[in-house]
Amino acid sequence: MKLLTFAASNSKNSINGKLVTYATEILTEKLGDELSVNHIDLNDYEMPIYSIDRQTGSGVPQQAQDFYAAIGDADAVLISFAEHNGFYTAAYKNLFDWTSRIDMAVYQGKPTVMLATSPGGRGGGNVLNTAVGSAPFFGNEVLASLSVPNFGDNFDTEAGKLTNPELDAELRAAVQTLIDLT
Repeated sequence: MKLLTFAASNSKNSINGKLVTYATEILTEKLGDELSVNHIDLNDYEMPIYSIDRQTGSGVPQQAQDFYAAIGDADAVLISFAEHNGFYTAAYKNLFDWTSRIDMAVYQGKPTVMLATSPGGRGGGNVLNTAVGSAPFFGNEVLASLSVPNFGDNFDTEAGKLTNPELDAELRAAVQTLIDLT
């Protein structure tokens, strides 16, 4: 299985990056050599803020084309969404907007597990609900989703894993949906 993973954040110390890394490690433990991971960093996809004027003048930037190609090359996608003011980060939203100009079905029918976390009690629930709710309009087949609240209380950053057994079991069940594809 070729898996595309990323945190929908451009923070170098993203807690969503830590969560998606942990989820990827669970998959690697289960699938071993059957899993090929392409982990991308949104910082590698910075481009001007989308506008129709920019698109008309310069076309779709190479970064958006590369992101679309990375999705196309994957068999499945694992994302962890950071939440800024209840919505997507500007970095992800801009990349998504540009990529949707290539094809509204940005995710090209790929099976996906969507995660979110935050320091607060809702765990990025607003952005996760938005992502899951809009997924069918953008060619995304959501297999499972999970919000992890109170990241600092439920995740050991030194060990790189969830410490809350219930949340860990829920995460393992979510990633199991990807394992079941193999």
